[in-house]
Amino acid sequence: MKSPSVETLTPILRISFPHEDRLGRGKMELLEHIRETGSISAAGRAMDMSYRRAWLLVSDMNRMFLEPVVESQRGGQKGGGATLTPFGDELLARFRKMEQVMKATLADDLAWLEANRSTQNSR
Repeated sequence: MKSPSVETLTPILRISFPHEDRLGRGKMELLEHIRETGSISAAGRAMDMSYRRAWLLVSDMNRMFLEPVVESQRGGQKGGGATLTPFGDELLARFRKMEQVMKATLADDLAWLEANRSTQNSR
């Protein structure tokens, strides 16, 4: 019997839209950080990402859908901020649910792959 590996196989959900738009775990993680911090810049920092990159990803998501995903407010007395819209909250919840369904659906096949993969370092 093979000894269990420290690293396990993980399916990754990425949805490709027409015209090269994509939705995946990075954008979802960014949304989670925006929800936690109330800030696009703080969310970007939490992911070791520039504000510009985080803002561009938010802009992409807002453009991809009929409703905005994130609403932002410029500075002012409270310094601005960002929040997920109700649509953004639902998008995040549905994406996380799709990930769970995918993992559950593929569990037997992933276990088979895991049982049959070489544990030797291939690099």
